[in-house]
Amino acid sequence: MSTGWEARTSGADGGPEPEALPELDVPPPGRQRRWTVLLRGLLLIPQFVVTAVLGFAAFFVTVAGWFAALFTGRMPAGLGGFLSDYLAYATRVTASAMLLVDRYPPFSFEARGYPVRVSLPPPGPLNRWAVLFRLVLMIPAVVVASLLQSGWFVLAWVFWLIALVLGRLPETVFGAVAAVARYRMRLMAYVMMLGSAYPKGLFGEDPGSRPVPVAATGTGAGGGAGPAAGVVSGPDPTKGAGAETGDGYGAADGYRAGAGAGVDGPSGTRPLVLGTGSKVLVVLFLLLGLLGGGASGTAGTTSDDAGAGPGTSFRAR
Repeated sequence: MSTGWEARTSGADGGPEPEALPELDVPPPGRQRRWTVLLRGLLLIPQFVVTAVLGFAAFFVTVAGWFAALFTGRMPAGLGGFLSDYLAYATRVTASAMLLVDRYPPFSFEARGYPVRVSLPPPGPLNRWAVLFRLVLMIPAVVVASLLQSGWFVLAWVFWLIALVLGRLPETVFGAVAAVARYRMRLMAYVMMLGSAYPKGLFGEDPGSRPVPVAATGTGAGGGAGPAAGVVSGPDPTKGAGAETGDGYGAADGYRAGAGAGVDGPSGTRPLVLGTGSKVLVVLFLLLGLLGGGASGTAGTTSDDAGAGPGTSFRAR
């Protein structure tokens, strides 16, 4: 029985395949109900509590996974399954809190049909040296995430007011906020050793670029080979965000996680192509975070990334 933890295959040129980054699928900006925008923070309080509890457990699972990966060079399937479940759950809450989607996130790891979806690369061998020094290696990315978080928080009330008046987020704001959410998700995946790719792509992809499929192969729910409603393999870039490909897109064959497989419609974030206005906003987040002392909260952000997760780190402080 295939476990999906074999070494990655070689690319077409005989060399190693390029490192695949975790991907975030969010629908393009659309209409949002004004009453849900008005009460978004209050409505999400139960989700913040659940995410905090899950994040507490995820911290200890990450520590256990670190020791296992250090000695075996792999993240155990069971631990990786829970962490990817948690990552997808927290990302859905984050997307709702940041007004990227209007639909309320479910209180479940199973999230078929939910418009926010996380795709992870297939689980494979981890470099033991990179695992050993993961806490040091992640510091630059944690600093960047801390600055982004602080900068976004400064402007969050402005975005909330815009969404309340217009009933939607403008494209420019949506792109910048989605870039922050995706970077945070990629950092979380790196911290929890759900992949070896370092967080990148803060300013999006080049215009005309095609999304790199993230094919996940391995164990389904329950540990055996088979489908799960989890982290999905990457879509055919020529189809919609929920389109199934011939290799089983929508059937999570790797880490199991409730990532909303089976969502129909185009993706507004894969590829994530940012206009000039969105890039300026991202830079503004960084500057505001720097001016606001975001770097001084690095230690707290590190704790969030290892445990509390993105779903709680974007709450009002």
